[in-house]
Amino acid sequence: MTTASSLTNSFTTARLPKWVPWALLAGSWGVIATLFGLVQAASDSQEFNIVGVVFLGTILFDVLLVTISSLVEGARKARDRFVTSLVSTAFVIALLPLISLTYTVIADGWKRFDIAFFTQSMRNIIGAGTEQFPGGALHAIVGTLEITGVATLISVPVGLLSAIYLVEYGRGRLARAITFFVDVMTGIPSIVAGLFAFAFFALIFDNPGIRFGFGGAVALTLLMIPTVVRSSEEMLKLVPNELREASYALGVPKWLTIVKVVIPTSIAGITTGITLAIARVIGETAPLLVIAGFTTSMNYNLFEGRMMALPLFVYTQYSIPGTDVQPYLDRAWAGALTLILIVMALNLIARLIAKIFAPKSGR
Repeated sequence: MTTASSLTNSFTTARLPKWVPWALLAGSWGVIATLFGLVQAASDSQEFNIVGVVFLGTILFDVLLVTISSLVEGARKARDRFVTSLVSTAFVIALLPLISLTYTVIADGWKRFDIAFFTQSMRNIIGAGTEQFPGGALHAIVGTLEITGVATLISVPVGLLSAIYLVEYGRGRLARAITFFVDVMTGIPSIVAGLFAFAFFALIFDNPGIRFGFGGAVALTLLMIPTVVRSSEEMLKLVPNELREASYALGVPKWLTIVKVVIPTSIAGITTGITLAIARVIGETAPLLVIAGFTTSMNYNLFEGRMMALPLFVYTQYSIPGTDVQPYLDRAWAGALTLILIVMALNLIARLIAKIFAPKSGR
């Protein structure tokens, strides 16, 4: 039953409705965006300053919210809203680089985000190419997926099993040595991993000019393993010992306890750590330039011939353009946007896997 007090206007009870801050924030951003649009039109500028709009709009929101709150709710509530708005403003400022990056990549990458970009390579493409064959990044996308996929297949079992050993079994000198080397590998520059893979395979095959995709996967594996070990180790440590002891009390052996209790309990954190490791190496350029090489043609074979990757494709298109610069820049931005979307898809897949395999909660 609706009472008279529930129908009382919030303004008459010295309290702002819940929708007022959101309306003020949207209005502030809208006002600043309008002003920036007028300035942009007057100055014939091509770029819209989204970072300035968000920052100045948030500052205007803080001033308006505190002013209105002091008039309606009083000084004490206004101070509370002032501190809350400062925290929110700090959060927005922390997001500004991400907002700027996302806006710039989408705005510039959308120009070549077409079917040709995903179905053509750069073989025999000069400048803008032709209307039918403008060139694309299919060879680089295939190379990135194959190299990163093989690196993941190698590093995830090694890293996860190492973490399980350190948490469940590791004692003494061997565990300390593994921990030490993992810490050292965490700080290895990516170019060193590429040089190691190049020197390793050059000595094995006695070929000082060797370039192939599997070598790039090995180089990325060296960069992935420390991240997988560290993240998995921390997640396994978060599993309460009471769960292990309850399993042991029922007569379950240790290995089965790890498989059925420990890993399912920490699977969400483990998949997140693996995704972060993939996201770290999928954008590496230096090691792939050293061992995987550069090509404009398709190559599906990881064990023979040079193989292109998306980060290297973006780098070469942006840093080594032809006389007609704009087509190269458009392809570079489209490649960067594709790389971001691949990482986003990996994150979504990891969350889905974690949700499916995570232990079901009780009632």
